[in-house]
Amino acid sequence: MFTRCKKFVIILLSLMVMSLWLAACGAGKTNEGAGNSTGSSTATEAPAAGNETSERKLTDAIGNEVTIPANPQRIIATYLEDYLVALGVKPVAQWSVANGKQEYLQEQLGDIPTIAYDLPFEAVTSFNPDLLIIGSNSMVEGDKYSQYSKIAATYTLGDEISGDWRKALLKIGEVLGKSDEAQKVLDAYEAKAKEAKAKLQATAAGESVAAIWLVKKNFYVVSDKLSSGAVLYQDLGLEAPAVVKEIAASGTGNWNAISLEKLAELDADHLILVNSDTDTGSEALKDPLWQSIPAVKNGNVYEFPRTSSWLYYGPIASARMIDDVLETIAK
Repeated sequence: MFTRCKKFVIILLSLMVMSLWLAACGAGKTNEGAGNSTGSSTATEAPAAGNETSERKLTDAIGNEVTIPANPQRIIATYLEDYLVALGVKPVAQWSVANGKQEYLQEQLGDIPTIAYDLPFEAVTSFNPDLLIIGSNSMVEGDKYSQYSKIAATYTLGDEISGDWRKALLKIGEVLGKSDEAQKVLDAYEAKAKEAKAKLQATAAGESVAAIWLVKKNFYVVSDKLSSGAVLYQDLGLEAPAVVKEIAASGTGNWNAISLEKLAELDADHLILVNSDTDTGSEALKDPLWQSIPAVKNGNVYEFPRTSSWLYYGPIASARMIDDVLETIAK
């Protein structure tokens, strides 16, 4: 009797162990399936390096935590369109002023409607944007940031970043989830500038150049460290005349006013002239003081219209300036 009871207990225990084992296997398979499902979803949804596909939180230059939407489709980045185009992105509206827009980008943006440079709230709302990228601090001063952020996610680059197109390009790439693309654009520009600088060293070593803008009968000279001046003197290694450095030292902008009398002291081998006065016949260019400038007397003035990239700044504008310099000074 005892033996039979003992056998029964052993059989019962064996059945219980087997049941538990089968249950464990079933749970394991269920978990394994769930794990495979999660793994598949992660593999599908995980973005390629530098390309985000989900919402992200980024802190902008003025300390706001901004929720960047996944793959924003309706972007307004006024006066930053150069960077968007370089990254293969079309904004829903483009910057404009009373006398025009960024003409050098119109091959890509010709079908994009314009918005006033100061981004009126009503106009911004009418475009139903999902992301605003603002350049300068002054654009969001007071309660402007609060107003814009009610319309769409609003990210401010800030003056320090927007004043350096390389930093701006990389930051905008980060905001748009296109960091890899931004780095490739920057690398391509650096390679182009390096090659151009070598050509200029071979054909115009030690020669000086100044960029002059004529608008409304007044002359302006570019800073030796900003805008197109940074391309000429830093990227391409051309010489900045003493007058350019002097005006820039006391100036505050990318382009600073210069009198004809001061221009007459401009001892530059070459002049880049951005002429916005063609409608008036450019009377100022007939003045004897202008005619006395060495580069003018030697026929080394290269004139470009206001629609060229010389008044702007960014990867596309800077690359086109390099092309212009190679076609003129390095010819």
